[in-house]
Amino acid sequence: MTTPEYQAPPAPTQGPSGPRASFGRRFVAALLDGIILGIVGGILTALNRKIGYADTLLSLAYFTYLEGSPSGQTIGKKALGIRVIDFGGGGSIGHGRAFIRWIGRFVSGIACLLGYFWMLWDKEKQTWHDKFANAVVVPESAYPVESWPG
Repeated sequence: MTTPEYQAPPAPTQGPSGPRASFGRRFVAALLDGIILGIVGGILTALNRKIGYADTLLSLAYFTYLEGSPSGQTIGKKALGIRVIDFGGGGSIGHGRAFIRWIGRFVSGIACLLGYFWMLWDKEKQTWHDKFANAVVVPESAYPVESWPG
């Protein structure tokens, strides 16, 4: 029986202006965030069935607060070692632009998720909601986080 050899994680995708998070890492981070929000939303709904928009408000607060923080990381992004940063300056996008990015997620999903897949052929590897907020998703190894959530 042979032991499996260590394989380094895949290299980040490269955009003209720097390294970018791969589609796979972004997808798994989104999946983790969805599971977390689903569990918390389910608990909130079970506790108080009168809140009709609890899931939407929870999602809004979660993504706006965490992606707008100096770390630019949700729990899923932290687990996958990626973060959201300002396209021009490399810093935090702030809570206002994180809110715009959250709204942009709905637009990205309207046309058969085309806005999410857009990063596969975009030269800067941006989705539509990244473009709305003038942001990029990058590997934490290339753009280290000082503290989480910041």
